[in-house]
Amino acid sequence: MPTHHRLAPAWWLAALTVLLEICYPLVHGHHRHQLTIATVLVFALATVVQLVSTRGFRVGLAFLVVTAAVGLAVEAVGTHTGFPFGSYDYSGSLGARVLGVPLVIPLAWTMMAWPALAAAGRLVSGRLATAVVGGWALASWDLFLDPQMVTAGHWHWAHTSPGLQGIPLTNYLGWLGVSILLVGVLHSLVPRTGSDTQPLTLYLWTYGSSVLANVAFFGRPAVALTGGIGMGLVALPLLRRLR
Repeated sequence: MPTHHRLAPAWWLAALTVLLEICYPLVHGHHRHQLTIATVLVFALATVVQLVSTRGFRVGLAFLVVTAAVGLAVEAVGTHTGFPFGSYDYSGSLGARVLGVPLVIPLAWTMMAWPALAAAGRLVSGRLATAVVGGWALASWDLFLDPQMVTAGHWHWAHTSPGLQGIPLTNYLGWLGVSILLVGVLHSLVPRTGSDTQPLTLYLWTYGSSVLANVAFFGRPAVALTGGIGMGLVALPLLRRLR
């Protein structure tokens, strides 16, 4: 089957992800909670389908298992012990839970891990450099994500000081540490050969849309600034490299 035919489902899912995210500021209450869950599921599926289409079923399945398992494990430990992110609790707004963690949360790690790894792969080479850059690419996304999800009431922090936008700094440090380790593992799992245009597009879309949404829709210019700088350390060089 021609490559563009194999990749078509992955691109359609990516387009649906973008559409769902465009709709997010336009809905409220319970509908927004449901849209959040749907967006994560579609984005994660877009990631797995793209990997299966370009690198085979075994790679796609292994990627899903590793990222979801790591995401569930660290979130379960985090909610029960406060390590490595800090003390926080999930509300009931994100659906069914396992070990105190909404099932959709591990898939959020899945959905962004591949775009972050792909971005690092375009900027650096070698496992250590890829782990550090890719880990930053993944963790810096949380500069946008955590303020948005806390405001939506999906989880809350026991302590917010010292912090950044009301989120404890331990959260970002924990994200960075876990992300570096995860991307280092994924670097060995995912072959460098094969198309990466779709995950790179989704990474840049996530960056640009997050900055715009926080300025134009959510009234959080400080989040747009900190996230724009933090995630921009990867997104902007990536954009220059692609151009």
